[in-house]
Amino acid sequence: MTPLIAVLRRELAAYFETPLAYVFLVVFAVAAPSFAWQVGRLFQTGRADLAPLFDYMPWLLLVLMPALAMRAWAEERDSGTLEMLLASPIPLWAAAGGKFLAAWCVAALAIALTLPMWIAMNYLGDPDNAAIATAYIGTLLLAGGYLALGQALSAVTGNQVVAFVLAVGACFLITIAGLPFVLEALSARLPGAFAEALAELSALARFDSLRRGVLSVEDLVYFFSLIGLGLSLAITLVDTHRGGGR
Repeated sequence: MTPLIAVLRRELAAYFETPLAYVFLVVFAVAAPSFAWQVGRLFQTGRADLAPLFDYMPWLLLVLMPALAMRAWAEERDSGTLEMLLASPIPLWAAAGGKFLAAWCVAALAIALTLPMWIAMNYLGDPDNAAIATAYIGTLLLAGGYLALGQALSAVTGNQVVAFVLAVGACFLITIAGLPFVLEALSARLPGAFAEALAELSALARFDSLRRGVLSVEDLVYFFSLIGLGLSLAITLVDTHRGGGR
């Protein structure tokens, strides 16, 4: 595990040596409560819960997680340090895992900045703290899934903007996959079994289950499988580059 920890430390230091992490944290700390207060009408619902915060969390993560992941491999390719990394004794799984964990730590820190809202809800009323805790777990897992996909697509190009756009598009597709209007459109053209299978792949449907306080093995398996898929794709794409592919 030493190579993984070494990459994790290197990547965390890289995030905070530039304005990226600080800008990301500030944007998240401002945007998340703003959605809950202005759009979700948090203090006008008459309930002591954080449902308005988590209602809009997937859409916020859909944009911010790709922004955090876009530099993972694209920056290495653009700066010419990818060849040095590939020539080092660090295995690819450790490099990919370290990069992912570093981004996930920054995302977890950003999510933790909303905890004062949870404290405020307990001060104002008697919320279902177990359900809120489960929703936070779901938020962290959803962020991890988006980050893993973003890291995989960052390995496709040396342009961080292109990596960001590709990641947002991929995250958007798996988010809306289970929405009713998408299923209705697909059911009209494809077999119903295909539409049902597609609904099972929806990250939003899985997150909604956790957001309501239901912690199931199926949802955990889904998110960890999504993370594993993203990291596997990143390793495969970077390994292709090492073999001479662009």
